[in-house]
Amino acid sequence: MSIRTFVADYGNAAQAAALVDLLDAYARDPAGGGTPLDAAVREGLPAALAARPQAFSVLAFDGDTPVGLINCIEGFSTFACKPLVNVHDVVVLPSHRGQRVAQQMFARVEEEARKRGACKLTLEVLSGNAPALRSYEREGFIGYQLDPAFGHAIFLQKKL
Repeated sequence: MSIRTFVADYGNAAQAAALVDLLDAYARDPAGGGTPLDAAVREGLPAALAARPQAFSVLAFDGDTPVGLINCIEGFSTFACKPLVNVHDVVVLPSHRGQRVAQQMFARVEEEARKRGACKLTLEVLSGNAPALRSYEREGFIGYQLDPAFGHAIFLQKKL
């Protein structure tokens, strides 16, 4: 296995197709909600990401086969007065899980985040996704808290 990782070029048709196909595979997985991406999302996502300079994606290929994806969006830490990078999606196809593909992609994500002057990486993970939690912990991610008396951060959402 010779895994190659790189920051995706959203304007490259093959890379854009790989991004959409990998994200769709994740969306169809129970950990991703179990529902395929909507056709409008499949069609519009690469251009929508390309229109946002704060977005970047890392792809992993095994030869000519796309096997992994991490989508990231740059945010801002007011406490540090520096950018941060939030990891939105981590995808490794079942055929390549357990082979440290995520580790290689995270190395590329960290490299890009450092180029952008980011102070940290953040991500959300479902509490029942033990393999992902172990992988993220191996990469140095820990639960977020300021003062232990206030507990750990909890990720919430409100759909609009």
